[in-house]
Amino acid sequence: MTALVTGCIIALLLSAATMLGAWISKRLPHHHLSTESKDAIKLATAVVGTLSALAIGFLVASAKTTFDDAETELKTSAARLVLLDRVLAQYGPEMGEAREQLASLVKTRINGTAWGGDIGESPKGALQDELGVEPVQKLLRAMVPQDEVHRLLKTRALEVSSAIAEGHWLVLESSSEGLPTAFLVVLTFWLTVIFLTFGLLSPHNPTVISIILVCAVSVGGAIFIVNDMAHPYAGLIHVSDEPLRVALSKMGRQ
Repeated sequence: MTALVTGCIIALLLSAATMLGAWISKRLPHHHLSTESKDAIKLATAVVGTLSALAIGFLVASAKTTFDDAETELKTSAARLVLLDRVLAQYGPEMGEAREQLASLVKTRINGTAWGGDIGESPKGALQDELGVEPVQKLLRAMVPQDEVHRLLKTRALEVSSAIAEGHWLVLESSSEGLPTAFLVVLTFWLTVIFLTFGLLSPHNPTVISIILVCAVSVGGAIFIVNDMAHPYAGLIHVSDEPLRVALSKMGRQ
């Protein structure tokens, strides 16, 4: 389920809960909504509201960490790509094929579906064949150094390429997880209870109901943003590919 669909469903559930609460309040006996009853309901709802606030804070922190890790990986990989290209250039013209393949890998990721896929789409499929330096590493291992300088350059190239591969696969495995489904379901239940209470206790006039419905849409939008950030290579809020474009402009030079 995409982040946008999830946010819309939550907004609709909260809106429906508000209307259900308003419908129930009209049919309850008057003593069920006495001042003492309302105070007790408000106290119980305050506990659920506190838990919901803590849960949303946890989700925001988790999504922000995932997004920042992906952004850091992209910038670090871009810098290492330029470094690897320079090491290959120092090795000699026989590394021309490896450098071309390296530039082709960067173009593949820039033009890939990771920045143009469906909102909330898992990046795992989009990144599966992108920025994979294994073909370049294969060419590097096949190199036969002619002297000590070339041997050191080969060792350095393999170190940098291994770092690129490691960073890529780490973010690939971690960024596809998204938000915990069970946690999101429980949070939705808590929010539904809160908005049901709003409809139950609030005056039944168009102004109050409209404001509560706007709040429901706002909460759904917040969940959408958090869920979208948890998939940093897809959706409306995604990691910029500008570091790769800058890296590509610096690659291929003599």
